[in-house]
Amino acid sequence: MYRAVTLAAAERRVDPNDPQALTRLADSIRMKVGSAAQQSPETCSISIDGKDVTSQLRRPDVEDAVSLVSRVPGVREALVRQQREIAGRQPMVMAGRDIGTVVLPDADLKVYLDASISERARRRHAEFSNQGRAVTEKIVLEDLRRRDQIDREREVSPLRPAHDAIVIQTDGLSQEEVLGRVLELVDGA
Repeated sequence: MYRAVTLAAAERRVDPNDPQALTRLADSIRMKVGSAAQQSPETCSISIDGKDVTSQLRRPDVEDAVSLVSRVPGVREALVRQQREIAGRQPMVMAGRDIGTVVLPDADLKVYLDASISERARRRHAEFSNQGRAVTEKIVLEDLRRRDQIDREREVSPLRPAHDAIVIQTDGLSQEEVLGRVLELVDGA
């Protein structure tokens, strides 16, 4: 959802360094989260004001600006309201950097998936390569470090696991192995 606000800001020429304009934008747009389209690599779809924007959320300009947009307190407040509304409609799995600490602090099960920065850079580089994006793993690593620092140091909803989250270190695990561990936790909950 933060990527969607970032995309909307780029398309509407809202400066990612203007917190008031970003807050107005986040307050004015309505997002819908739905099922992923068939053959989509994404886990869900995101629409802004009725337009599916899922395929545009990983554009390089969105990647570059999402941490700037997501650190704005007014943007976070607007999206937390929308995330809570969405989660209140039906049972769901929700992923994000502050879901267990801020958005849904009373969730039945909180899982914090973690990986070393080098593993995350390797994975993201592979994802970019599969998309045909020419970027070095070193640049991806530097970008992740920058985003993590912004997210850890922001005043509102800093990046950290919830005190009652179960942390799964995913280095060296396949997606299937991670999913298996999470499903075991769901079955036990």
